[in-house]
Amino acid sequence: MEEGVGTPPQSLFEAMDAYIGERAAKGIFLDGGGLYGTEDAVNFVVRDGEVTRVDGPYAEAKEVVGGWAITEYATVEEAVADQQLFAELHAKHWPEVTVISTMRQISTGPEAPGD
Repeated sequence: MEEGVGTPPQSLFEAMDAYIGERAAKGIFLDGGGLYGTEDAVNFVVRDGEVTRVDGPYAEAKEVVGGWAITEYATVEEAVADQQLFAELHAKHWPEVTVISTMRQISTGPEAPGD
């Protein structure tokens, strides 16, 4: 999402509480939370074998990760369908903000997903 868009509306908080509560009860939602802005962020940049610390705020930051969730589904298809429901909650309760909801698998080793 874009940096500095403000606090989500209360209706989104309530809808997300219900959404997450249902998934937690089913054992799907394992962990997650929201993230503050980049004003206090610290980055370590590795470039050409050198490590540099860069403290926020970052004037060049346009989009930031607003939150994260660790979920577990029986199939990728179930995860994709539920990810769409998550995105639809944001469209309904906070339509004036552009939100990109990305789903990625967690790696448990050096192999590629699905191996």
